Amino acid sequence: MPSPGRGSPYYSLGSKRRKMIHGSCLCRKVRFRVDGPVRELSHCHCSQCRKAYGSAFGTIAVVEARHFSYLAGADLIASYRQSERVTRYFCRNCGSKLPIAESWDPLVGIPAELLEGDLGQTPSTHIFVGSKAHWWEITDSAPQYSEWKPAEDFNERFAEIKKDE
Repeated sequence: MPSPGRGSPYYSLGSKRRKMIHGSCLCRKVRFRVDGPVRELSHCHCSQCRKAYGSAFGTIAVVEARHFSYLAGADLIASYRQSERVTRYFCRNCGSKLPIAESWDPLVGIPAELLEGDLGQTPSTHIFVGSKAHWWEITDSAPQYSEWKPAEDFNERFAEIKKDE
């Protein structure tokens, strides 16, 4: 296996080596990579994600912002300010949803369908099932939460990430 490094297709996580994760929009003009682990993979059933994804739910891969970078197509990224806290990004060429990366947030939410290859994990939770589509039945055994996971304190998550930097 090649040595990890910025030019290598692998990154180092302590004593483990993992393949970098690459992703792109449908037209492949906007491309990005993640050189760290996916912290969480969840299905979000909130009405906003359902509308943005045009589906029963959106599957989001959460990574640390310090491990995320765009490789190409930054000039093709357009945005829609959904709320004071959330801006949705998309490719102005093909319309694909793009990662939500905000300057104030140490985490990046990546639409999982943009990721290439096997992540080596499956979604671990269903969030916002209190507003899921009435026509969709959840049939897997992953935990379901009416909104965010109980005791999900984003300030603590941010502090944990800052401590690791």
